[in-house]
Amino acid sequence: METVYIGLGSNLSGSMGDPKQQLQNALAEISDHPKIHQLNSSCFYRTSPVGPQNQPEFINAVAQVKTGLTPLALLDYLQQIENEHGRERKEHWGARTLDLDILIFGQQSIHNTRLIIPHPRIEERAFVLVPLLELKPNFSSANGKSTADLLAKCSDQGIVKL
Repeated sequence: METVYIGLGSNLSGSMGDPKQQLQNALAEISDHPKIHQLNSSCFYRTSPVGPQNQPEFINAVAQVKTGLTPLALLDYLQQIENEHGRERKEHWGARTLDLDILIFGQQSIHNTRLIIPHPRIEERAFVLVPLLELKPNFSSANGKSTADLLAKCSDQGIVKL
């Protein structure tokens, strides 16, 4: 079993509710898989969008799980959940009902056409680092920088703890 960190985000209401409800439902759905055990989730945060600014604010969180799935099997499962929530992939960094990203998968480093782990922009995103810090205070990047050091270099991105 690997310890995995998953980033969650939503800024559009959909068939599963408003953005906060989308994240709550996604957390439950993630842990419904027989090979996934949810250990913990961060608080929810309201954040300004990164990318196009003409969209609603996001609700973001990070979940820590243990899984026996392979990274690609987990990716497939998370994308299935996104699709069930009405996720449409129209605009890069655009508004979405649900976004689920594998941030860290144990100690694995993966780089292929479908998946890059650790997530390639984890170090630039306060909306990932702040909730990750709740769950993994000793996180350090590939270059050895701590979460606190990385956060100091990020703009606050309008983060408000809910």
